[in-house]
Amino acid sequence: MRSKKALWNMLSSLSLQFVSVVCGLILPRLLIRTFGSDVNGMAASVTQFLSYIILFEAGVGGVVRAALYKPLADGDHARISGILRASDRFFRRVAFVFVGYAAAVAVLYPLLVRKDFEFLFTCTLVLIIALSTFFQYYFGMSRQILVQADQRRYVASNLQIVTILLNTALAVVLIRLGCSIHAVKLGTALVYALRPFVLRLYVRRHYAPDTHAEPDETAIAQRWDGFGHHTAYFLHTNTDVFVLTVFSAFSNAVRISDVSVYTVYYAIVAGIEKVVSAFSSGIEAAFGNMIAREETETLRRNFRVYEFFSFTLVTTLFTCTGLLLQPFLSVYMHGVSDAEYMRPLFGVLLTAAEAVYCIRIPYNNVTLAAGHYRQTRGGAFLEAGINVALSVALVVPMGLSGVALATLAAMTVRTVQYAHYLSRHILRRPFSVFLGRCAVNACASALAVLCCSFLPQGTPDGYLSWALRAVPVFLICGGWTLLLNSLFYRHDLQGLWTVFRNNKKKRRV
Repeated sequence: MRSKKALWNMLSSLSLQFVSVVCGLILPRLLIRTFGSDVNGMAASVTQFLSYIILFEAGVGGVVRAALYKPLADGDHARISGILRASDRFFRRVAFVFVGYAAAVAVLYPLLVRKDFEFLFTCTLVLIIALSTFFQYYFGMSRQILVQADQRRYVASNLQIVTILLNTALAVVLIRLGCSIHAVKLGTALVYALRPFVLRLYVRRHYAPDTHAEPDETAIAQRWDGFGHHTAYFLHTNTDVFVLTVFSAFSNAVRISDVSVYTVYYAIVAGIEKVVSAFSSGIEAAFGNMIAREETETLRRNFRVYEFFSFTLVTTLFTCTGLLLQPFLSVYMHGVSDAEYMRPLFGVLLTAAEAVYCIRIPYNNVTLAAGHYRQTRGGAFLEAGINVALSVALVVPMGLSGVALATLAAMTVRTVQYAHYLSRHILRRPFSVFLGRCAVNACASALAVLCCSFLPQGTPDGYLSWALRAVPVFLICGGWTLLLNSLFYRHDLQGLWTVFRNNKKKRRV
């Protein structure tokens, strides 16, 4: 049953990421062509500033998910209801705090961009963008955590696919009709506000939680231990835009249009990261179930297969991304001249940072599935400190490349810490296993880059031309990565094939 749910989660997450990547490429270009890079950069910056409210979660989401694994495995309905009630109370408080925070941003943020935009224009846009976040926290957050913990992430993923498609279609129609950026963002807010209500109905029907149960506050007792992990993830996704926005107001080295450049690059690279994450969707819940049932040997065996697959996938996809990013952007941003979008060094550094982040996903998933928040929070705070300090120090002399380099350094430190902790305290195996995988895949990536340097170069004249270039690049990168990993980790490849074959048999049955 675990394998079947994990498969459904993976397939729905892959579909979600495909839809997210495609729609995420359609809308930014349309917004840039219609409203300009400055407006697109400002809107992206506002969204990032409003997302800072997740710091008030204090890591509760991951802690609640970990707390739910055991009662879900045991079918303890009373405890599930108690945890859900405590989670509801907490997130509703966060929603009300968000109202005050959004009001403060609506007043203060326009002062940062006052040289480019009028106060009322920016203030009203902030309040419009804030709507969907409020509804998500007040009505939907606890339900989303519940279905994820029960290995039913596919429910939330499928619902998200529908809302993304609706939002994209509505935004395209509004832009074609000549509507303002405020009208476009209001349409987006209303579409995304529907999702928590639908998810709430699903949980009521399939879990029937006791709405009068006594809140189980012990379920969120580790929230401050999870705060460090939560903060680190928050800084991973938000520090760069924050630093660029602030320095655009006080330094001539950075402009608000640089935020637009950053978001275009990040949308592409993060799209690849989401594809990798999709393959891990539901895996944390499956490992959490193994840990709850104390199936230690099963955990070790399955983790090696998961680790093998993750390294192979990350190396292949991100090596291809590093080689194909600039040619793709030359086609994607053709005709846009109000900002310089061709930044090769920045692209390489951002791609490397996201690759390192994806490498740590298996180690992060199993560590947190075991509930080891307190033991690993030191590394989370260290990562956050490195990211902020280096971003501030490097943004003026290096611009976009500086903040990307800071993110890469922080990601590397935290990934090593996670791998070391998991090896020593949960899997109880030599740390050199992780270092060996890194060395093998680094060699595979280097050999692929060397071979691709002999392919015909030049600027593609369209998407078809770019796609024809991408095919041999993908085959070379995938070929070298699979070859070296198969040579050094033959038993893991056999284990992966066994998992695939068993799942195929179950689907036939």
